[in-house]
Amino acid sequence: MRDRVLSLSLRTWLTTLAFCLGISRITPAQTGSSDGISLPTELRVQAPGWWPTKGDRGRDEYAGSAACAKCHAEKAATYQTTAMAHAASRATASQILHEHNPLNLRIGRYGYRVETSDEKSVLKISDDKASASETLLWAIGVGHMGQTYLYEQNGSFYESHLSFFSEPHALDITPGQARSMPQTLEDAAGRRLSSDETQRCFGCHTTAATAKNQFDPGNLFTGVTCEGCHGPGGSHVALAHSGEPTPGLILNPARFNRVDGVDFCGACHRTWEDVVIGGLTGVGVFNVRFAPYRLENSKCWKKGDERITCVACHDPHRPLVRDAASYDSRCLACHIVSPDKKRTASHPGGACPVSASKCVSCHMTAVEPPNLHSVFTDHWIRVVRKGAPYPD
Repeated sequence: MRDRVLSLSLRTWLTTLAFCLGISRITPAQTGSSDGISLPTELRVQAPGWWPTKGDRGRDEYAGSAACAKCHAEKAATYQTTAMAHAASRATASQILHEHNPLNLRIGRYGYRVETSDEKSVLKISDDKASASETLLWAIGVGHMGQTYLYEQNGSFYESHLSFFSEPHALDITPGQARSMPQTLEDAAGRRLSSDETQRCFGCHTTAATAKNQFDPGNLFTGVTCEGCHGPGGSHVALAHSGEPTPGLILNPARFNRVDGVDFCGACHRTWEDVVIGGLTGVGVFNVRFAPYRLENSKCWKKGDERITCVACHDPHRPLVRDAASYDSRCLACHIVSPDKKRTASHPGGACPVSASKCVSCHMTAVEPPNLHSVFTDHWIRVVRKGAPYPD
């Protein structure tokens, strides 16, 4: 691992230097590498062409999901049932806040209460001396695992100190925030987000919040829409209506090589290098949340098979499948079924001596990080030894 990190850091430095000096122009199709090493999202978004979270396109270049649905009705319909499509909503539109209304919690000397109506969602905080309230503007996350809330003060966005967690159906401290007792009512309400954090948050949970490199949350599309992954479709739609061919006017990430494809999803789910550069190695089970990073540590990935991508197992246009057996066909597309079978070029993977059913239940274990109230599938595909430490 250490040698790989050093090699990656040197490669990234050289690539970044070349880009800044104009020695080479990097495009999404060129950024992959034969050794299967990803690039940081910060570098990806500097390259020409569309990339998630980039934000360089004008708001008027977007057509809207309704326009996409006119030609892609089936995909648009199933996509509306996914968590990504509802990755953010106005707080007043949050189903969770309406179903669990009001929400109450006491932590030490602080009492919390969230009351929601069709017009307003309000977070109230009080101690034995004073009280304060904040109007919640945004609900981040559909709530399959949890939901966090944003409010605004003096032109800055704040992340609520408490989030809703689906497993206990209750409030608890937002992941990443200190679990120590806040010193003031303001700290008890939430923490101020930097402008970069705010843009990244909206960039991954909404569409077109940043247009022409200017953050403009007043004109965004809620959730990750079709154009959040495929890029602005205004020109594509206009030409399609005229009957003209539209090659290259809309992006199809399914055509990327495996490195670009996994990095594409990693723009929001963290690429391998995003995790390394961000100092998120060595944090134990908390980095199980970053599926691209975990996947690229797998022996399967290191062998260079182009079939190993996020979309090989997950259809982004449909809800996440949670039935373990449904993934067997993907595993057996590369692995032989039994030891008496011979490995081939199309099936280079060995046979599991235990079973050829529900492979992911053993080789992609479930991990529950402390205080997150959620179980994550570890995408570091491996033979898991009983009692072995979590590989970081």
